[in-house]
Parts: sequence; C-alpha cells; structure tokens
Amino acid sequence: MRPDALDTLLDAPAATPADHPAAEAAPGIVPTDGRDGARAFSQAGCGALVLGGSHGALAVVRSLGRHGIPVWFASDDNVLARLSRFTRKGLSWLGPNAAGAADYLLELGRRHDLLGWVLIPCADEEARLISQNHAALSHMFRVRTLPWETMRWAYDKHRMNERAAALGLDLPRSFSAGNRQDLANADLRFPVILKPAVKHDGNAFTLAKAWRADDRAALLARYDEAAALVGADAVVVQELIPGRGAAQFSYAALWDRGRPIAALTARRARQYPIEFGYTSTFVETVAHAEVERAACRFLHSLGYDGLVEVEFKHDDRDGRLKLLDVNARAWTWIALGGRAGVDFPHLFWRLAMGEAVASARGAPGVGWMHASRDIVAACQEIAGGHLAPRDYLASLRGPLQFAAFAADDPLPGILDVPLALARFFTKRLPAALRSEIRNQ
Repeated sequence: MRPDALDTLLDAPAATPADHPAAEAAPGIVPTDGRDGARAFSQAGCGALVLGGSHGALAVVRSLGRHGIPVWFASDDNVLARLSRFTRKGLSWLGPNAAGAADYLLELGRRHDLLGWVLIPCADEEARLISQNHAALSHMFRVRTLPWETMRWAYDKHRMNERAAALGLDLPRSFSAGNRQDLANADLRFPVILKPAVKHDGNAFTLAKAWRADDRAALLARYDEAAALVGADAVVVQELIPGRGAAQFSYAALWDRGRPIAALTARRARQYPIEFGYTSTFVETVAHAEVERAACRFLHSLGYDGLVEVEFKHDDRDGRLKLLDVNARAWTWIALGGRAGVDFPHLFWRLAMGEAVASARGAPGVGWMHASRDIVAACQEIAGGHLAPRDYLASLRGPLQFAAFAADDPLPGILDVPLALARFFTKRLPAALRSEIRNQ
C-alpha cells in the first residue's frame, strides 16, 4: 500500500451511524470534553457506574469496592456483578441497544446526583453506546472510552482487519461475502469460521461469537443462517487457525492518550470448547515481546486511550502471530491483573479522576481460572493426550485468581454456575432448537 493511501486510511473520520445518533447535551450541566475536561468535575464522593458484562464486571466492582469507591452496576443481561457485596446499587434497564439508552443514563445521573462519576463499560455494546454518545455523556460522567471516530476501528471487525492490514500486521485469511454466490465461488481453506463483524443485537450468531464450517456445504448453510440474523454485510468468514488455546495470546493494558501506563501479556492456556473456544478457562501471564510490539503498533495508530485487550494467535503453519480481536473495554479476565500486580480497574478510575498514575507491569507466572468450565476443559485435554494430570495440578498451585470465587465476596461464586445454566436454557437452547427445526 502507498504511504499516501495508508495516511488516508489511518486518518479517515467517521460520522455517527444514523441508527445510533448521539444524544444531545444535557441541559443545565457544565460541559466537559470527556478527557481533559474531566478535571472540571468535583472530586468529592465520586464513584463508578459499571455497565454490562459478567466476570469482567464483577472484577471491576470488586476492585473499586475494595478501595472504598462507591460502585453502581447496570445490566439488561447478566446479573452476576449485582450479587457482589461491593455493588452499592444494582439496576436493570432496557440495555444499550434500546431507544433512548444514552438519555436514560443522563437522566439516571441527574436523578441520583452522579455528576462526575466514572463510566466503565464491560461489554461491547455498552462500549459502543458510550462511544457514540461520547460528547453528551461527558457532560454528566467522566468518560475515558474512545470517541466513535476512533472506537469504530476496534468495534467493527471489517475495519479492524482493514487497519491492521494497512499497518502490516498479520491476520487470518478473511473473506467478506457481498452475497451467497461470492461465497460459493471463493477460494477458501477449510475449516473456516463465521464471525459477526459487530455484535449489535443478541441472537444465536452473536451470542455464539463464531460458527465453524468444515466444508463448503456447511459454510453456505451457516452463512444463510447468519445473514438472516445480522445481514450479509455483517458476516466475516475467516480461516480457522489450527491449535488450541495454548497458541492464543493477549496484550492487556491501560493507555493514556496514546501511551501505555500499565500492561501485561498473557497466554490462553485452556479454553472451552478446547478446539474452538469461545471463552477462556485458564489464562496465565507470560513474557511475550512480539505480542506487545504488535498490539502497541495497532494502538499507537489510534492514539489509544483507556482499557484494552488485544488478542492474537500463533499460526504454526507459517510461524506468524495473527491478530484476532481488539476489545476496547474491560475484558473477562481483567481480575488477573490485580493478582499480577496491575489493578487495572482501580488505575483506570484514578486516571479518569485526573490523578497521576505510575507505570506498572504485570508479573509473569500468575493464573486466572474459571473453575467450573476449566475442569471440563482440562478433562477433555487430558483425555486427548494434550495435558498431563500433573500439569493441571501444577496450574492450581501457582498464584491464582478465580473468576467468581472470593473469600470476602462469596455469593457470586456460589451462584455463578446456577446463573450460567439459567442463561443457557433461556437464551442459547431455544435458539439452537429453532435452528434445528428450520433445518429439518
């Protein structure tokens, strides 16, 4: 790509999509710009409003609550973080995709005197809502989520791939089909996965995060189903890089206006399902300079600001590290940072409050475990000859942070599995049954 074309791509602005218009500024509130302007707010009594998410949100609530910071949690979906004793107030709302969602947050702030509180999104759609209403929400809250003209490069997988390619980063082979015939004639290497470019609406495709297809017939059948749910333009077809979770790495960090403040690199040692995991079950901090360099190249190009996790997978076929995803928000295993010496949520809150934050780096050799799922994943790995029992037991002996259990906050850990089962039967199973009936 020519240098002038690269500059055009990396500097290209974007208007707010018409279907998600930015909210108007709240009347009667002194405006701020959301970053520098946050210092105009009063420092007294300010807490955090955490939006969406599950185990990541629980980690954020616990981190801030243990520092005596008042925390409210709002979700239209997972209630795990509401069960924490550190959640001062739990709220149910219609969610980030509902009409008037930003106005609801502004009215909530006015009604309950949350002026100057820090907004912390823990799921994609909540981050998108804050980003697209950045200016309006910054009149009420301290906002360190990226504005939309920058966020779009992380939120939309089409744009993420486009920017990464322009920067010279390696990616899995991807194909965007304008129609079914394009896909039928495409030069693809199986197996492949179908991924939603964005996750705006909750449905069988976006909840699953990705679908696998091992041949052309399966791909076309899955494509028809995905396109019916999210539209053909929102379907990304991507080669499935071989290897289990141990080949997948992440760079997790807090950035301040284009420079990293706190960071660690980690390896997804186990996942569930083991061959095609949609969730981590055991993550451990490791030293990996190549992961950090590649992630920083992408983030520097954005002048990144806030919390972020960048995911890669090592491809043994060509020895290259390939970008999979950029999560511009708090991530599922963010609690690992606290055990490794980098308390990301508290550092983020302090940064948003305008405090000076010293640089920090996570120590290697620390683990995070989603115990109930990891037991299943470990048993499958052992049965397949990929994990020795002694190695599994060794992972339990090191410094370890659990996803849900905490001695000083036991209720979320007790109810984690029952809640997960309830969510499965109320959301995923009906969608699967409907799909099976359609295909008969």
